[in-house]
Amino acid sequence: MEELESVAVSAEGGLDGDNRGRFTERAVTVLGSEGWQAAVAELDGADALHWTLRRANLLTRGTELPHGPGGVIMVGDTVLEVAGETRPCSRMEEQFPGLLKALSPDWRGGVTCRVLQSGTLSKGDPVRTLISPPAPARPALPG
Repeated sequence: MEELESVAVSAEGGLDGDNRGRFTERAVTVLGSEGWQAAVAELDGADALHWTLRRANLLTRGTELPHGPGGVIMVGDTVLEVAGETRPCSRMEEQFPGLLKALSPDWRGGVTCRVLQSGTLSKGDPVRTLISPPAPARPALPG
């Protein structure tokens, strides 16, 4: 993962230079800092884990991300629609034991988004939730 100061994002290709952006439902993945910190706080010795281990495209602070498909956020001049939850996978467990389970509740793993309005994402851009539908129910992970 490479941290950038800014990056162009489009409805056609997602983040400039990110080959996963061609999948429009997953054009941009967004992780809320608060959810990441809550997950890390549950793990002994994990306080130094960097958010890029989650492999999300964007980290937000101070804004509750919508927890349901159809939610809409504006980041700078870019508008993103939540397509779904970024469900944690076994790769998280490889990064740190227990991280998969810690990221599972309350959409802590972030959201996958499609691009509604192209623009440029820059560090420090304001983030606003425009539409926040109720979160769908889902079963808990075993164990």
